Amino acid sequence: MTAGESPAAALEALQRRLATAADEAAQWRPANVAGLRAGGVFAAPFHGLVGIGVAGDPAWAAAVVTEAGAVVDEAAVAGRFAAPYVPGYLALRQLPLLERAVRALSAAPDVLLVDATGRDHPRRAGLALQLGALLDVPTIGVTDRPLTATPRVPGPRRGDRAELRVGDELVGFSLRTREGVRPVCVSAGWRTDAETAAALALALCGGERTPGPLRAARQRAREARSREGGPASAAATQPT
Repeated sequence: MTAGESPAAALEALQRRLATAADEAAQWRPANVAGLRAGGVFAAPFHGLVGIGVAGDPAWAAAVVTEAGAVVDEAAVAGRFAAPYVPGYLALRQLPLLERAVRALSAAPDVLLVDATGRDHPRRAGLALQLGALLDVPTIGVTDRPLTATPRVPGPRRGDRAELRVGDELVGFSLRTREGVRPVCVSAGWRTDAETAAALALALCGGERTPGPLRAARQRAREARSREGGPASAAATQPT
């Protein structure tokens, strides 16, 4: 960030650079899904959060690694969100805490699923893509709804999907992971394309709506929040 430049402007410039870098990066595809070390990371705010969030909100983040559906590594950290929530600028709020959680693992996963968008973003580089570039790990974004792409409804069967596009670019899919439940939005992240992201997310869901690594990370983050209580305990664990 240059002198006088706002954090938002600096992030916008970084996101544009990362979008170009992602265009040029070698694409990752799993050679063997059965032996894949698939990670997930999730941040949970404290229970008393009012509105969409402000800078300094206490939060807990957890990262897990799964193999063949079982958790083989996990880490949880407590801290505070660094900025208020603003659509398109989620990295300002969550990136530092998510990075800490993933780096606390004993080893990086082969691929990381993030509760955020990747290419589905006004500057084509959402938090999922930015975190992957920072960690040098392929990433996939999984969200409840698209950020920039036009919402589309897939067919009713498991595996049905509908394209998510920003302009002419295919950035992901609205994916039906389980019959009778609403779809998830899966977007390409760092070193992944939309097809790889959707296929892997579906394979990792089992019989549930969301992929296993992300479900496990969400559960661990919420467990850490329950153990440590609330805003006061988060303040106590925050580095000064």
